[in-house]
Amino acid sequence: MNLVFIGSSTFGLRCLATCLELPELKVTGIVTSAETFEISYRPSGVTNVLHADVAGLANSNAIPFRTLDRSMNEPGLYEAVAEWDPDAFLVAGWYHMVPKRWRMLAPAYGLHASLLPEYSGGAPLVWAMINGETKTGITLFQMDDGVDSGPIASQKEEPINPNDTIATLYARIEQRGVEILRKALPQLASGTLKLCLQDENRRRTVPQRSPEDGLIDWTKDAGSIDRFIRAQTTPYPGAFTTLGGRPLHIWCAQVAPASDQLQQSGCVYRLTEGVYTISCGTGAIAVNEITYEQKTYTQTQLSEVFGMGGQQLGASPSCLRKSEPC
Repeated sequence: MNLVFIGSSTFGLRCLATCLELPELKVTGIVTSAETFEISYRPSGVTNVLHADVAGLANSNAIPFRTLDRSMNEPGLYEAVAEWDPDAFLVAGWYHMVPKRWRMLAPAYGLHASLLPEYSGGAPLVWAMINGETKTGITLFQMDDGVDSGPIASQKEEPINPNDTIATLYARIEQRGVEILRKALPQLASGTLKLCLQDENRRRTVPQRSPEDGLIDWTKDAGSIDRFIRAQTTPYPGAFTTLGGRPLHIWCAQVAPASDQLQQSGCVYRLTEGVYTISCGTGAIAVNEITYEQKTYTQTQLSEVFGMGGQQLGASPSCLRKSEPC
């Protein structure tokens, strides 16, 4: 089966490598994109923090490729892809809608990091962690005109552990995705892959996220803020607050025991030597690692920023940008 691969992330690179190992497939071409690119919901451009050198793997395997300049409708791109004679497209680690014209040329199959139809849309793992879900997963589906709405080919479930970060969860989701491809793609090549329609009554669509959506609302409870931080830590841009009007990113924290001293949300307290606690709407979190004024501080260095404590962090809730699930 002739397969054209579309992707630009570390996960996409891993999926491409898996395709190259399967004897039932011949990867006849690859479409990828630059690390920074324009997209419909952010014309000023976005940076793919998970970008990988997909073009390099194409070169090393003598596979023709095209790097997207702006969109999948740019002049000459469709014609070049058509010459690769695809029987199917595989889309992984990609941020653009695949045009109908392409899907009429050959069916397009995508991997989405949720248990569709739950968490259709952008950043599904981040939203699942923020919302306190206890499980998620990954789905291989055939793309149609909607947002992650086509028939399902395969799904694998994965628990969200209480101390997961986005990196630890994403690593397991990647592995589940590779397992799906190893089983489903040979079935696709042989014509035995079965599809199942999604239940539209269970559809839940969440919006794309941007770095600005990482602003912490200290009026929320400590458990919610802890999840918010873990869901956006490295390699993502991070959850942040402000100190003295300047951004302060929190990379690692945990829920802390409550204290009578904790009265105003967003206030920093030094309860014991080297331990700094921030009060929340309910409860508190203890901070372990931050970045402030372009310097990163671990727990033993936090006194350089917080001193004896008492600082007030963050904007008032009325100033927060809202970005809740649809």
